[in-house]
Amino acid sequence: MARYRPNPPPPRDGLSPSCVVVPDGVRANALEFFAARFTAVVREDWQQRLNAGDIVDSQGLVLRADTPVHTGQRIYYYRSLPTEPKVPFEERIVWQDEHIVVADKPHFLPVIPSGKYVRETLLVRLNKAFGTDSLAPAHRIDRDTAGLVLFTRNPATRNLYHRLFREHQVRKTYHAVARWNPALAWPVTRHTRIAEGSHFMQQAEVPGPANALTHIRPIQQTGEYALYELQPVTGQRHQLRVHMHALGLPLVHDGIYPTLTPEGSADTSKPLQLLAKTLAFTDPVTGEPRHFTSGLSLLPLQDVAADHPVPISD
Repeated sequence: MARYRPNPPPPRDGLSPSCVVVPDGVRANALEFFAARFTAVVREDWQQRLNAGDIVDSQGLVLRADTPVHTGQRIYYYRSLPTEPKVPFEERIVWQDEHIVVADKPHFLPVIPSGKYVRETLLVRLNKAFGTDSLAPAHRIDRDTAGLVLFTRNPATRNLYHRLFREHQVRKTYHAVARWNPALAWPVTRHTRIAEGSHFMQQAEVPGPANALTHIRPIQQTGEYALYELQPVTGQRHQLRVHMHALGLPLVHDGIYPTLTPEGSADTSKPLQLLAKTLAFTDPVTGEPRHFTSGLSLLPLQDVAADHPVPISD
C-alpha cells in the first residue's frame, strides 16, 4: 500500500507554514477550531486569515470560516509575525551547487530563527532567495560573529555533510582581534572543559575532562592589539570567545565576555571582532577538495587602537 504523503503549501517569504492535525472528537468549523485551539490569537485574526485564503489542508482545500474540519485532517497555516528589527547588513553567496550553499554571514544576523528574529535570519533570507524551504545549516556561528556558514540543500545527501562537522573533518579558521600579550608562549593550544557559566548567556572554563580544543596564533600585531588566527577542533558554544577570555584576551567589542551587556544595547557600528574566515574539507559526494574563504574582514588594528584605547590602569 502506498504511504500517504502530505502536500504542504509552499514557503512564503522563506518561511514554511505551520501545521496542526485535527484531533479525535472535534466537530467544528475552521473558525471555531482555530479560535479554540489557539486562544492566544484573537478570533478576528483567524477570521481574516481564513477570508484571505491563507489556511489550507494537505489536499489543497482552502478553508473558509464555515468549512467543517474532521478528525485527522492536516491543516497548514502561516504564522502572523510581529515586526522585527531590520539587520542592516546583507549576506553574500560564496558557493552553491545541487548539494550545498555556502554563505558569508554579516555581523548581527542570526543563522536560524530564535527569539525576536525569524525573518531577519540567514536561513530565512536564503530560503526566500532560493524559493525553497529545504535549506538546513550544517553548523552554526553566533549572531555576533560574521563569516562562512554552510547549508545543505539536498535531503538525499544532507547527512553526508552534517557528518563532516560531527566528526570534526572540517578544517575551520577564524580571525579575531584582541589585546596583544607578548608574554604568552605563542602559538597557544587551549584544551579545557567548557560548560554553562553563572549566567545562561555565558559559558566558562570549569574543572573536568577537556571537551574544547582551540589552536591560537597571532598573525599581525600593531601596538597594543593583534589579529589572531583561531583554529577550533571542537565546537562548544562560545568556545573561541571563552578560550580567548581565559587567556586574558577578550575579543574587541564582545558584549558577553567578560561583561554581559543588556539586551538590545548592541551597537552596529562596533561589531564583535570575530570572523569565520575559512572552511575546508573533502566533499563527501564528489571527493573533491573544497576550500572557501570569507570576503569579509575585521577592523584594521590601527582603527581598533584609536576606538578602543587601553586603560592606563592595565
